[in-house]
Amino acid sequence: KWYRLAAEQGKASAQFNLGIMYDNGQGVPQDYKEAVKWYRLAAEQGYASAQYNLGVMYDNGNGVPQDYAEAVKWYRLAAEQGKASAQFNLGIMYDNGQGVPQDYKEAVKWYRLAAEQGKAKAQGNLGFMYNNGQGVLQDNTLAHMWYNIGSANGSEFGGSNRDILSKKMTPAAIEKAQVMARECMNSGYKKCGY
Repeated sequence: KWYRLAAEQGKASAQFNLGIMYDNGQGVPQDYKEAVKWYRLAAEQGYASAQYNLGVMYDNGNGVPQDYAEAVKWYRLAAEQGKASAQFNLGIMYDNGQGVPQDYKEAVKWYRLAAEQGKAKAQGNLGFMYNNGQGVLQDNTLAHMWYNIGSANGSEFGGSNRDILSKKMTPAAIEKAQVMARECMNSGYKKCGY
């Protein structure tokens, strides 16, 4: 009731919260179209979380026809405001060529921005890019470092890939990667081996 009153008065945070209520069926019947309506109103006011959620709706086709280009548009707006989840999802879109031409360098750029904010999945994906030389020079040490950081932050993908990669590395290279991972984490992701 109160979110609706504030939302109808144009308050972006209330519009966003009302969108979440409809998105998740909290206190109202779940209604993706209604969620999209409220997310869009907040997103058009520059509310980054609403822009991200609207991108997710277009990415998944919830309440709107699936449209990767439209998802990219909204992810980019939120990503440029520093929203880590949007940066990560924008990286995925470039990685997979969804809504944009496939561009590994651009994927790495967005993964890195999210990784430097502590986003574990972005850290694991950044490790994968270094592991495979996609958008960056292939580098097992940097791959191990990012996998290890992602694993420390909860990414199972990072941990399992780190363990697989370790079997191809010398003990000295693994030790170097571990030192780099500690330095990266201790510096708040400012000194990350590059």
